[in-house]
Amino acid sequence: MTEIKPIHYSLVIEPELSDFSFSAEATVELEASAPVEEVELNVLELAIWQCVVQKDGQYAPCRFSVDTAREVLTVYLPEKTGGKLVLKIAYEGRINDKMAGFYRSGYKEDGRQRYIAVTQFQESDARRAIPCMDHPGMKASFDVEMVLDRNLRAVSNEIVLEEKKTGEGRKTVKFRRTPRMSTYLLFMGVGDFEIVRDVEDPRVQVLTLPGSTPYGKYGAKFGRMALTFCEEYFQIPYPLPKMDLIAVPDFAFGAMENWGAITFRENLLLFYSGTTSKAGEQRICEVIAHEIVHQWFGNLVTPSDWKYLWLNESFATYCAYRIVDSYYPKWDTWGQFLVGQTDSAMSRDQLTVDQAIEIPGGEHVVINSSTAPIIYSKGGSILRQVEGYIGKEAFRKGLNRYLTSHAYDNATSEDLWKSFEEASHKPVTAMMENWVGQPGYPIVEVVRQDDVLVLTQKRFTCLPNDSEQTWLIPLTVRIYDKGGNSRLVEMLMDGKTAHIDLGEDAVAYKVNSDQTGFYRTRYVNIDDLSALGTLVAEKKLNSFDRWGLQNDLFALVRAGSLDAFRYTVFLRHYKYEDEYLPLTSIASNLYHLHVVLDGDKKTAVEEFGGEFAAEVLSRIGHAPEEGEPVTISILRDQLLWHACLYGDEEAEKFVAEKFHDLTCGKEVHADIMKAVLQASARHEKEYALDWMIKRFASSESEHERMNIMAGLACFDTPDLIRKALQFVLDEIPSRNKFMPIAAMGANADAEPLLWDWFLENLQELEKMHPLHFERVITGIVPVGGIEKAEKVKAFFDPYMEKNPKIKDAIRLSLERLEINRRLRRA
Repeated sequence: MTEIKPIHYSLVIEPELSDFSFSAEATVELEASAPVEEVELNVLELAIWQCVVQKDGQYAPCRFSVDTAREVLTVYLPEKTGGKLVLKIAYEGRINDKMAGFYRSGYKEDGRQRYIAVTQFQESDARRAIPCMDHPGMKASFDVEMVLDRNLRAVSNEIVLEEKKTGEGRKTVKFRRTPRMSTYLLFMGVGDFEIVRDVEDPRVQVLTLPGSTPYGKYGAKFGRMALTFCEEYFQIPYPLPKMDLIAVPDFAFGAMENWGAITFRENLLLFYSGTTSKAGEQRICEVIAHEIVHQWFGNLVTPSDWKYLWLNESFATYCAYRIVDSYYPKWDTWGQFLVGQTDSAMSRDQLTVDQAIEIPGGEHVVINSSTAPIIYSKGGSILRQVEGYIGKEAFRKGLNRYLTSHAYDNATSEDLWKSFEEASHKPVTAMMENWVGQPGYPIVEVVRQDDVLVLTQKRFTCLPNDSEQTWLIPLTVRIYDKGGNSRLVEMLMDGKTAHIDLGEDAVAYKVNSDQTGFYRTRYVNIDDLSALGTLVAEKKLNSFDRWGLQNDLFALVRAGSLDAFRYTVFLRHYKYEDEYLPLTSIASNLYHLHVVLDGDKKTAVEEFGGEFAAEVLSRIGHAPEEGEPVTISILRDQLLWHACLYGDEEAEKFVAEKFHDLTCGKEVHADIMKAVLQASARHEKEYALDWMIKRFASSESEHERMNIMAGLACFDTPDLIRKALQFVLDEIPSRNKFMPIAAMGANADAEPLLWDWFLENLQELEKMHPLHFERVITGIVPVGGIEKAEKVKAFFDPYMEKNPKIKDAIRLSLERLEINRRLRRA
């Protein structure tokens, strides 16, 4: 079969911000393994004016056609040609407002509307700006030349080679040739950017909009720290001479790893002292680390097909937490990994509407509400499982072997497994094919028979399933004896059942020690669970195990295998819990029950939740304290809101005082700002809404605007809920509209009206970025449709057929709806 591969692209592009257009010429060098008559390149929303092919040192015109449905430009060569081919294509395009391809992002400066233009090419949107072979396996090098207004700055992946004036207020900027890379990693930006350079590593700099340079220093510093860590950990130098971290106001995703020119939402890069909370600071570090890991995982070594996208995202997710933990060990980063990544992955993966980590590949893959928790969070959690199985040193050696062997090239999952096997001499391939290639995860049911544990695995889902799946499970069991000692037993469970010898003096045992395994555990014998409860109360289990124990029980509640009351009874063992991980998880689980349940069961949960929140707040205090652990700050913000929601008078009084301070122009600590606004929405009513609307319009900080959007989702009367939602539709920027709307789905008081509101505003909601529209659906439907489930299902049956691209998000939302409906009726 004849193969045609790109070798090099030379691009001259002239963007015009006055009318949001660009004209360009692309010279594409290709290699054909045999003579061909035509060449196919990807294009989308480009006007192609001319195609020529190089022949005998001259260029000859070519016929061409564009298939808009296939997004393909076909160039018909004058004669069959093999070997090296050089095409030159003249074309034009639009600097769109879709946050995809070459797009514009607006901001205000001195009351005037201004714009920048940037690119977002992942996963298949380079074709919106360049005729190209737009697939990760089609790597090539790039020369970029930009013609623009002299007062603007041009940015691309590489450093500037030459900048010269060209007359009429214009200039030409030429960049150094890039390494061999995939099209989705190419970046071009134009705007009035200002630069913050790191004081220690000149390679690292933050690019901001005018006036925002003071807020870029923190990001530049941590960017340098993350870069240093990666070079040392991977034992491979960063291959580019610069690393730009670029703040972009309008951005559909969180950040994008363009090689040497990483783009970010402003709140995920810029740090505002006094406004950015500790949670916000930690999130900035995590996202910066994630994108810098990509400079190796994804950029240096790229998946050969979108099927293997997880190789990029899982490693960036997992390694980012390692980087943050290495610099800030007191932040309990791995505890936050479990609650933020592993728990969210399990919640997604316990649906029958599911998919494997290796998703269908080909020309396109969609990162959406359905796939992201699997690719990012489950994949990262599985890597933690692998490292626990083969050991840290073998894991690191395997990564180095993988990156070194495939540098500037493409790779598959099998390439990584082979590297891990060579480093560890363990059967990684057999185990990982099992975990990556099939959807779902197991629950291990454990029964003690005298001195032997009998373990049985099956797929865990919240709704009934008839799956016969099994996994190769790296089991870890910690066994506790009468003398207070413990020992760890490890084995690879390779069948439906397994047996472990407990010994004669075992009094308790904990399966999945340290929660390194991606599976749940069910203790069949109540005495075994009670023994573990005693160890929880005595703090003889570490915080990871205390978290996992109650969280597995809560999963059984959602699956209908355990009564919610029984869950809260077991939580009595956590009366004196003082670690962030179990506490935040318990708070979230109780909040979920508050939202879903009704009647007496809801009242009982709220009473328990109020006692729980008040007890913890009495120990950690309502007000932030200087030098306290980051996790305490994050936990307080969560529990203050919950305590007010459940009617705790002391918390309500504290928050009311803080909101009064806020409206009088006094400062309120950043670490409780979100809770203050959330609670004030319920207690200050119309006054709070008016204040939020005015403050949102005047705020210059994206962090503060994010807190206000959280508050907008918390009103408790139909009139205010509708007013808040209308403000979101009318005034919140497109990049953020989905956030308060989706958050409203977790507001029990909004449940009765959300579905009708969704239908009333459907046409407006459909104008959102597709990923954002999905998040509105996944936010509203699971709770907002509980009492109207049949109507919701009837609406979406034909809707999915008309809109197949969001079918997965709808299906998982409907399944979550059914799970919640069953839980309410249990």
